[in-house]
Amino acid sequence: MERPATGRAAAGTVADPRGVLAPGPRGVESLLGRPMPTDRLRGWIVTIVLTLIAGVVRMWDLGRPTDNGTPVFDEKHYVPQTWQALRNGGYEDNPGYELVVHPPLSKQLMAVGQWIFGYDPVGWRVVSALAGTLCVLLIIRIARRLTRSTLLGGIAGVLLICEGLSQVTSRVGMIDIYPTLFVLGAFAAILADRDDVRGRMAVVVAEGRILDTPFGPRLGVRWWRFAAGLCIGASLASKWSGLYYIVFLGALIIGFDVAARRAAGVARPWVGTLVRDLAPLVWACFLLPILIYVASWLPWIASETGTDRHVPDAKADAVTLVALLPDWLPDWVRGMAYFSSKVLEFHATLFTPRGNPHPWESKPWTWPMGLRPMLYYYESGAAAPGCGTNDCVGAVMAIGTPALWWTAFPVLGWGIWRWITGRDWRYAAVLVGYGAGILPWFTDIDRQMYFFYMAPVIPFLVLAVTLVLGEVLGRRTSGPERRATGRMVVAIYVGLVVANFAWLWPILVGASITAARWNAELWLPSWR
Repeated sequence: MERPATGRAAAGTVADPRGVLAPGPRGVESLLGRPMPTDRLRGWIVTIVLTLIAGVVRMWDLGRPTDNGTPVFDEKHYVPQTWQALRNGGYEDNPGYELVVHPPLSKQLMAVGQWIFGYDPVGWRVVSALAGTLCVLLIIRIARRLTRSTLLGGIAGVLLICEGLSQVTSRVGMIDIYPTLFVLGAFAAILADRDDVRGRMAVVVAEGRILDTPFGPRLGVRWWRFAAGLCIGASLASKWSGLYYIVFLGALIIGFDVAARRAAGVARPWVGTLVRDLAPLVWACFLLPILIYVASWLPWIASETGTDRHVPDAKADAVTLVALLPDWLPDWVRGMAYFSSKVLEFHATLFTPRGNPHPWESKPWTWPMGLRPMLYYYESGAAAPGCGTNDCVGAVMAIGTPALWWTAFPVLGWGIWRWITGRDWRYAAVLVGYGAGILPWFTDIDRQMYFFYMAPVIPFLVLAVTLVLGEVLGRRTSGPERRATGRMVVAIYVGLVVANFAWLWPILVGASITAARWNAELWLPSWR
């Protein structure tokens, strides 16, 4: 019986006369690539310190602003729904309030904050702020793994801390920060799985077993891929856009598996991936997320009063999806099919009215540069005191830090170039994550869309910028003058992002500022 590959390589590989890898030092090096940094303690110190800073920034004066003590913007939908979920033990039950158009997990998580702090602004927002803080922790570890540099990992953390849309998304009682967190967690697990798989392959190569079968070895249980599936499922259970990441990240895992088998010298890497890896991938990254999604509905399934839980047959039969279901299925499947059909109908018919668009909607081709942000809150005059004059403004605008967002096209273009010409898998991985968050929205441009849909894309923009900064920094083998110049350029750019974030701070947290300062914050006509 064939042994699955486990553990790390004890030796390397060289090419035999047929061009297939056999034991020797060079092949294992090609499989494992550059080792992780050895400064583990410093890496965790950097991670923890920056995460604590992120926590302070995200939670600073979290109770402001409000609409006369009530939620602002779309908090008005999610906060009451969260309160219902808390009161009922995980589900919403007001059938008259039919604007329940997203899965329950994000609201179940927000309910923890309301349980601890009550029905007040801190209770609405504290779990979102915690999720935004954890995103910083994850991106530091991801960037460190991608670049094999603790310095660049720390830079990625600083950039995400100073990203304006992430700051606002982390400080409102809305759901978009939760799929962002879970997608980032899935991406981190996929990168760890890539390294683990290559380590296992290296063992097989070193033991001379790589030619035992043209498909390559079995890889045993891949716990990191399992963790990725859990995170993708949590993203789907937070917002349906998680479906896009099932497809894109699943394709990324397949690409990594093929590349690992090819680097190990497997004779038929594509077929080997299909034979050895596809079925476990379907389980881990498709079936498991569906199970997680259904599990998030368990309180609703167990309820008697959940919204659309018990749908009259006449009402259900009006929906084709429900009418096609066999009678032997449990009644909760019928109810969920009806609920899902209504949600799908809502999203499918959310069109921009001709001649009467939403004042802050935008289309996906404007998103990479952040050309049309969103105004979440605005008060002026006596309603926004504290600026020292009678002409004050208090506003919260979901806006991306221009020093980051305005580099998007050159950075992404460079990433595509490096992927195609240099076969740099790091750029490929980041571009897949970025594309999953924006490309699907181009399929229906008549739909009403908003800039905050880019929340899950932010970390991938930061990672792309970080990879470019790593190239600017230069290789360790570069001369001292080249390295010094690289450090200076990187320091100037990071300082520019921090300064830009500090300038935007008042309109990210709703601070009272003068009307003149408010106008100075609005750099582009499209921001008004």
